[in-house]
Amino acid sequence: MDDMLKEFVVEALDLATNVEEHLLSLERRPDDTDALNALFRSFHTIKGGAGFMNLPAIVSACHLTENLFDALRTGQVPVTPTAIEAGLQASGFVADQLTKLAHGDAPESLPAMPGELEDILTQAIEGREAQPAVAAAAEPAINTDNTGNAAIATIADSDDGLDWEALYRAVVPAGVQLVSSNAKPAAASPARTSVEDGARPITAAVKEDSIRIDAVKLDALLEVAGESVQAANQASVLLEKLAQFKFDGQAAALMSALAETLGRASRYSTELQRATLSTRMQPVGRLFQKFPRLVRELAKDLGKEVELVIEGAETEVDRVVVDSLYDPLVHMLRNALDHGIEEAYDRLGTGKPPKSTILLKAWQEGSSVMIELADDGKGMDPDKLRAKAISKGLISEHAAQTAEEAYQLVFLPGFSTKEVASSVSGRGVGMDVVKTAVEKHRGAIRIDSKLGEGTRFTIRLPIELSIVPTMLVRTAGAALAMPMAVVERVVELPDTFDGVGGAPVLRDQGRPLAVRSLASILGYEPGREKVGVVIAAPQPYILAVDGVDGTADLVIKPLTALAVPGINGTGRSAEGELVLVISLAFLLDGCQVNATRLAA
Repeated sequence: MDDMLKEFVVEALDLATNVEEHLLSLERRPDDTDALNALFRSFHTIKGGAGFMNLPAIVSACHLTENLFDALRTGQVPVTPTAIEAGLQASGFVADQLTKLAHGDAPESLPAMPGELEDILTQAIEGREAQPAVAAAAEPAINTDNTGNAAIATIADSDDGLDWEALYRAVVPAGVQLVSSNAKPAAASPARTSVEDGARPITAAVKEDSIRIDAVKLDALLEVAGESVQAANQASVLLEKLAQFKFDGQAAALMSALAETLGRASRYSTELQRATLSTRMQPVGRLFQKFPRLVRELAKDLGKEVELVIEGAETEVDRVVVDSLYDPLVHMLRNALDHGIEEAYDRLGTGKPPKSTILLKAWQEGSSVMIELADDGKGMDPDKLRAKAISKGLISEHAAQTAEEAYQLVFLPGFSTKEVASSVSGRGVGMDVVKTAVEKHRGAIRIDSKLGEGTRFTIRLPIELSIVPTMLVRTAGAALAMPMAVVERVVELPDTFDGVGGAPVLRDQGRPLAVRSLASILGYEPGREKVGVVIAAPQPYILAVDGVDGTADLVIKPLTALAVPGINGTGRSAEGELVLVISLAFLLDGCQVNATRLAA
């Protein structure tokens, strides 16, 4: 794909995604003129670029759709379900064509616009009794030159009572000259056009305020920035050790200059790292905006009334996280619609409104981003979940005794509560993929549910994947790090503990908390563990370690050659020592065998 076509595809895909959002907004508020104008402009822009790139199928689809929204915004036809469906089908067709181009398909290999799409667009355009004169008169208001750029347009005076200038300004982008019929344009240059007789020019500075960078190059830059911070930190530690020796005369002056230089190098490397990290951050709204249409279509297929409410779309998270969350959230939404949401008559029978609500919410909590997906459906019954898992041979009869453990059973491969698979869910795949995807990015997922009221999934992920604030601990001679997101505080451990069911327990702030040896959990020979780290898990507990070495922001490198239970990466301390990073999900699960291995 040449650079010009690639640029068009990227820009057009962004517009096509926004089109779906505007269409669904218009479906809820048919009198939203801003949405109508935005839809018209989007299809007009895509059509212009597609024409320049010689993509006839996209041009044809956009031209018909442009006519539809021109008719809608001028009041020629009303906003009807057929019009919304036609717009969605057109945007879907355009997005499919653009996706094929993005995947390397040749422009000449793209299929033509299907007849079904042309039919529904034509039907929507005809609507009720039309006023052809309005649409016909409005169309010439936008002219383009051979390069697709907007040119000078002339608006004729009208006695029909319509404000043609206002209509024109609603759709013409900034920077286009506007002249009335009694004004004559003076000589114009490519940089400037003057207008006589008092016509008002629409002007705007045209500049490039952003560039696109290949993600691989950006990742390489981030890795270099991270390594530079580590090197600066190690140099500072070495300098501190060197400062313990006595230096006189010129040596002392050199040491002072070295300390000042290393200080500046450390500050600049840290700023470089932060600036590079910020380029990878994206609002989750880029991901969330893909789901309203998905929910709408699935609800329609299932015959259910569902409204998707989105909050916190402006919350920023690492680009890699945004990209990797699409499939997990799709699985969760499909399950909520098929399993969680009741039929309308069932909801009415329990005093609920017939239309259900699914909430998709994001917010920042410390160094983590939280994503919540909640429905107001029937909720999950832990006893039924446990019985189903036992009947399928997935767990033993003594496993998953608490409600929290029973909820985790939905993540078992092959687990499903549906007797018959549907086109939406029930084949026992999906939710295990969700947990795997979340934990792959050092995240964790929690389920809360209440019968008759609904279910809530909460995903916790690090905002920045490559750098994690950690607490450094030492046990059995091994250097380890645990994410600060779950560290509540550090306590001193006594020589003896109270026992509950044969397990050691320490009362902390009035709560009896289980005490677990980190060395024993990871397979080390326990030493003198006199320090406890209180872990803020759904069921808090204390991890016993030999000592705490402080905190550090570690550049994390994932384990690729081997899999170690409870460990998901490595880093290097300021002294250059290799540190094993404990998994966030492992800590939140109480350092126990996770749900996918309960059968053992």
